[in-house]
Amino acid sequence: MIRLGVNIDHVATLRQARRGQEPDPVAAAVLALLADADGITVHLREDRRHIQDRDVHLLRPVVPHHFNLEMAAVEAVTDMACLVKPDQVTLVPERREELTTEGGLDIITHQLPIGRAIERLHAAGIAVSLFIDPEENQVAMAHKLGVAAIEIQTARYSEARTAQEIDLQLATLRRATACALALKLHVHMGHGLNYHNVQAVAAIPGVEEFNIGHSIVSRAVLVGMERAVREMKAAIQQGYEERP
Repeated sequence: MIRLGVNIDHVATLRQARRGQEPDPVAAAVLALLADADGITVHLREDRRHIQDRDVHLLRPVVPHHFNLEMAAVEAVTDMACLVKPDQVTLVPERREELTTEGGLDIITHQLPIGRAIERLHAAGIAVSLFIDPEENQVAMAHKLGVAAIEIQTARYSEARTAQEIDLQLATLRRATACALALKLHVHMGHGLNYHNVQAVAAIPGVEEFNIGHSIVSRAVLVGMERAVREMKAAIQQGYEERP
């Protein structure tokens, strides 16, 4: 089976539009878990544009297993992670000007600060995943840095429009996954995946986890969080059953 981590950042985005108290991302997390989500993901950004420190503290006791905190490899947020102790931290790139995360973390260029953050998180007993592009040199560096898992960014696949480009990007994801498996890394996927394109990625042997947010929250606005999560779980299962 493949795990589904539901990213609830955009529930907080809606709340922060008026700096109010609703909708509450903690309540959204509870509904997602009631719908059999396998975990909850949040991104605590340096600029706190959506998820707030309070949300992270409240979510820790609410999410009994697989609470995944996305964050940049910066000292202040690492301090927060070591205090809250999520089950997993996924280190991601971050620019204040971006609308959403743009591409994977270049762990080759930024090896030293990322390595320091990994050491601190591991010392606190927190598993670490690295959000990287589907490139074999990045996968190899993740192995060198000593993490147990990577999350391969799927934006290039999600944004592909022609059949040829989609096939090309799927092949790239398969190669990166095979490289990771050869190095005994756990493979997660995420970014831009939705109810229509997730099946082909779920069919890739070795993929263990998806972290999906925008598509689920957008669907939840119309049909409710529980139905939105169950429909995504069904779409992932459909792809999983097509594995060779």
